[in-house]
Amino acid sequence: MLRDLSGTIAWVTGAGTGIGQGGAVALAGEGVRVVLSGRRRPELERTAKAIEDGGGVAVIEPLDVTDQAAVEAVAQRIDDRWGRCDILVNSAGVNIRDRHWGDVDSAEFDQVVAINLNGAFYCTQAVLPMMRARKDGLVIQVSSWAGRYHSYITGPAYGASKFGLTALSANLNIEECIHGIRSCALCPGEVATPILDRRPVPVSAEDRAKMVQPDDMGDLILFIARMPAHVCLNEIVVSPTWNRGYVRQHHG
Repeated sequence: MLRDLSGTIAWVTGAGTGIGQGGAVALAGEGVRVVLSGRRRPELERTAKAIEDGGGVAVIEPLDVTDQAAVEAVAQRIDDRWGRCDILVNSAGVNIRDRHWGDVDSAEFDQVVAINLNGAFYCTQAVLPMMRARKDGLVIQVSSWAGRYHSYITGPAYGASKFGLTALSANLNIEECIHGIRSCALCPGEVATPILDRRPVPVSAEDRAKMVQPDDMGDLILFIARMPAHVCLNEIVVSPTWNRGYVRQHHG
């Protein structure tokens, strides 16, 4: 039986756009009180308005996930306010335009790893005490198809960070299952989010329309969250039916 999420608390990073926004809105629609984090307040405010217009509850906590002290401060405010964090969705992520060997700058490489991997670690570590205390907790790590299959398109920094995130999620299950904590590495292929704007080769509106949409990912995040506490969905790989990587093989 799927869980009733009414009154639970979720913290969603990268909540201003894309997958994080889709997940936050979907969770709030089922009665989850959602804490929205991201670097840009205007985007967070738009997500909060969508949630509140639907009758949900949203709290804005602007955050750069690479700042460990700031991450811990947000987690402490969640603890002070509600005394619990039932769900963490690590959706903060970035890629760079000049991403391939010979082009990638070391500072930009570090930035990608800092946000995609280190930030997810900081947030996960910050909520673990609350989850352990309740012997219950779900972490959804928004990894990538590139965290499951090696990919040229995404470049070395993004691929390494997402493979690392998938491994981090698996290790969390290994160590924390005894505390009722479960982690799902969500590995989507192409999703029509703003991160596509940073592709070296522009993506057409026609191609974007065929991709997985943020609302689809929101529905999937909600499904994961509604699974019974004794069920761990270790890893989910999802892609567009019109998978451009496969289509190129047909017409190559």
